[in-house]
Amino acid sequence: MFTVPAAVGAVAFQNKAVVYAILFEAALWTLKTIAADRRHLGGEIGGIAILHSWGQALTHHPHIHCLIPGGALAQDGRWIACRPNFFLPIHVLSRLFRRRFIERLVQAHDAGELSFFEDLLALNGPEAFAGMIAEQRRINIVYPVSPIAPRRA
Repeated sequence: MFTVPAAVGAVAFQNKAVVYAILFEAALWTLKTIAADRRHLGGEIGGIAILHSWGQALTHHPHIHCLIPGGALAQDGRWIACRPNFFLPIHVLSRLFRRRFIERLVQAHDAGELSFFEDLLALNGPEAFAGMIAEQRRINIVYPVSPIAPRRA
């Protein structure tokens, strides 16, 4: 699951189309980049991603769930299976996703694609936005979910 901290969730609530697009792009780019690395799977993955904009407590909590087969296709077309009960390293995914998401969010802000009002009005200013971004650089925003292993007969 790829998610955003509460402060970024508030930004997303006021800029749904832009931030949700960044969330999808960053999550999928991260998965594909790490899976392609020979130190991990070394192939191309596929799958589906689903946006949930609300959490269990019915508060705005944007996050993406991904369903991905347990492996990747090598360039020669053969299947590269992941290790049992392990797909990709969460700490590596988390750091790369956080970096990509924040880079894209800053680009959107710099391009004037984000609008802020009411309690977030100050984020229209570069100093306040930079301060919020600096806080987000320390927060992990990928959460591990146990893989569902296929049953064997």
